[in-house]
Amino acid sequence: MAGVKLENPLVLASGVLGNTSELLIRVAKAGAGAVTTKSIGPRPNPGYRGPNIVEVSCGYVNAMGLPNPGAENFKGEIEKYKNETDTPIIASVYGSTEEDFAFVAKKLANAGADIIELNVSCPHSREGIINIGLNPRATRSIVEAVKSEVKVPVFVKMPGNTNIPSLLEVAKEAINGGVDGFTAINTLPAMAIDIETFKPLIGYGVGGLSGPAIKPVAIRIVYELRKITDLPIIGVGGVTNYRDVIEFILAGANAVGIGTALVWDPEIKIFERIKRGIKEYMINKGIKSIHELVGAVDI
Repeated sequence: MAGVKLENPLVLASGVLGNTSELLIRVAKAGAGAVTTKSIGPRPNPGYRGPNIVEVSCGYVNAMGLPNPGAENFKGEIEKYKNETDTPIIASVYGSTEEDFAFVAKKLANAGADIIELNVSCPHSREGIINIGLNPRATRSIVEAVKSEVKVPVFVKMPGNTNIPSLLEVAKEAINGGVDGFTAINTLPAMAIDIETFKPLIGYGVGGLSGPAIKPVAIRIVYELRKITDLPIIGVGGVTNYRDVIEFILAGANAVGIGTALVWDPEIKIFERIKRGIKEYMINKGIKSIHELVGAVDI
């Protein structure tokens, strides 16, 4: 995937179990083909006041506020990780400006990150990140700034923008800027309200929806991206079993991220369980390589 070898197509998505080297190593040893860090910014950030996450009927709404120790403090976590495992690590980075993104990306790439993932699409950030991923020119500028500072592949994490023409304009400008791949999608803008108190259930008020409800949206966006590019795509959104993974791959994903499902799997057995399911599926279908399935949906 963009020159980075994964032993299997399953990736730990950003935002879950990704804030320390110990957790990332644990996920790698549990069978992930690659792991993604929590989004890291240029400076330490405490995040929002709680509650930060609430379960709803179709998944979870969260507004963490991008809490992180900052790039300078986090680079040691990547170095520790690289000393313990060969499983590739994707560093999720964010910032308010091109310079912020480039600064963080360079720090984490120099620490050993195998891929940089640009979080330009968080739907509840005070940093204005949601607006970057909706703006083709801004997205391209950030890609170009980061590409000028790092030698590792750079992916853009796409928003769950259901305005497909607008979404594809952003993707095309990222491609023009030299992006190496995409992650699709981020959480969808969401809200949950307590009808007794008339107040939001999330401390920040609004947040992002993750879980099974967003999978059909993510599948559609991966499919649309695959129609315009041969670049690698990591599909993310609502994966709970091997059938979800195969669906993403048929739509055009080269790898598939798993996030919210880990909330229900504290022993991290999901990676091995899904790998077994994929293997049995491929044997039953007579498929020799997972690559045969990428973008193979028949419309």
